[in-house]
Amino acid sequence: MAAMTAYKYQAQALMRDYLLADPLVPYTSVLIGIVLCKMAYDFTRILSSFYFKGYTLLTKIQRIEWNNRGMSSAHAIFITAVSLYLVMSTDLFSDRVKGPITFRYSIISTSALGVSVGYFITDLAMIFWLYPSLGGMEYVLHHTVSLVAIAYTMLSGEGQFYTYMVLISETTTPEINLRWFLDTAGLKKSSAYLVNGILMFVAWLVARIFLFMYVFYHIYLHYGQCSL
Repeated sequence: MAAMTAYKYQAQALMRDYLLADPLVPYTSVLIGIVLCKMAYDFTRILSSFYFKGYTLLTKIQRIEWNNRGMSSAHAIFITAVSLYLVMSTDLFSDRVKGPITFRYSIISTSALGVSVGYFITDLAMIFWLYPSLGGMEYVLHHTVSLVAIAYTMLSGEGQFYTYMVLISETTTPEINLRWFLDTAGLKKSSAYLVNGILMFVAWLVARIFLFMYVFYHIYLHYGQCSL
């Protein structure tokens, strides 16, 4: 019993002094993000080999892209959920809180951005390693810009609200990946493909058009804070 108590205190000390220590949060969360990406990749591979008979019939590069898109979907679901939580369910970015919204951050918000940075590092490394099988120069440009932008707001604490507003648009990624999954599995003419197409259109309309219109409107209302 005493040994268990000692381990408990050691674990709490580790969390307090290392994992949750402000200067180390970004770097720790990036490493955690990379590890989680590897886990998501392997989980997709194992799950697909058990429940999708056609998985073993795919070419090697198709299986790699299949697993990569599973990893991509896992990141999208995670960062969309965190973004919605921080923007809508907490007071971190609320107008009721005094101070410029552009300089607000927390351990949770910074850590989640670190996980996202870890994802973009992992995915960009895979793109370079298998170039151009997982995407051409447009993917490299997109991931590089995203990586630099998210890393900057993670390290500086500036503009996290608008970063999370933009990251909500990741809600379209699972639908895009599911479209590729269904197409690769030979289900392009199925009802699931049609329903997913409708969901993808609605998600794109809301998260990529209406949301960005709101972001620009919010910047207009808070221009004095954004220009500090």
